[in-house]
Amino acid sequence: MNRTQTVAGLLGDTPQRDYTEKLRLFNAFARPELREAINALSLQADARVLDAGCGTGEAVGWFQESAGDRALVVGMDLATAHVHAARHSAPAPATVVQADMLQPPLADGSLDLVWAVNAVNHLHDPVAGVQILARLLRPGGRLVLGQSSLVPDMVFAWDARLERCVNDAVRAYYRERYGRSEREFTAVRALVGWLQAAGLPQVAVRTRMIERVQPLADADERYLRDAIFRDTWGERLRPYLHQEDFDTLARLCDPDDAHYALRRPDFHFLQSLTIAVATKA
Repeated sequence: MNRTQTVAGLLGDTPQRDYTEKLRLFNAFARPELREAINALSLQADARVLDAGCGTGEAVGWFQESAGDRALVVGMDLATAHVHAARHSAPAPATVVQADMLQPPLADGSLDLVWAVNAVNHLHDPVAGVQILARLLRPGGRLVLGQSSLVPDMVFAWDARLERCVNDAVRAYYRERYGRSEREFTAVRALVGWLQAAGLPQVAVRTRMIERVQPLADADERYLRDAIFRDTWGERLRPYLHQEDFDTLARLCDPDDAHYALRRPDFHFLQSLTIAVATKA
């Protein structure tokens, strides 16, 4: 296993990076749609599965449940904190390893399915990463790439202008934070192209909408409140918004404010989850 990588990924990923809580929040929030996507793969009982970029490991457990106890399910992540969390959340039959996606500690041709959701887009060279993951598959094995938010999220259904301004501010903040130009992220939606460039020409794609309205489940409210309203937005966006827009956003994000968005009866949230499946010849 590779535990010594020092070159950060495109989005700053290193073995030391830790966004455990945000991953847990997203997996709890998107659990119904992620599990539906996993079950739709109709795994064989003796399937050999890799979750590449497994994060906090919830999907490792879902794969084990979907395929059964005879399946071999392995979770793999670069970050030490994520691997620690995944080893606690994954069921006993599953294995979690710490490794670089570009140097997986697994034999070529040994797997029936590789699942990589919200992971390959973190690489400087996604096609190279997809080629390496594809080599792990036996003939007839499937490589599954997934990405959330290929379609822009909708949070403020009642104010499209404010939503556009906030999204522009978020992009400006992250460009500055990571020192990247927007041109470096132009291929972020290229799931089909990455698979084809890796020699997997036949690709099936399905996009599910993660749609939430009032009343919100606890997991939905925690994700929206903590991962988006607090972690993605907040004071960090002030330099990128007009003062009036920032003040409006701050009220919508404040649970103690009468205008708090998550208490609005007309609150309506949309986030896309795109799953692309390619089969190795």
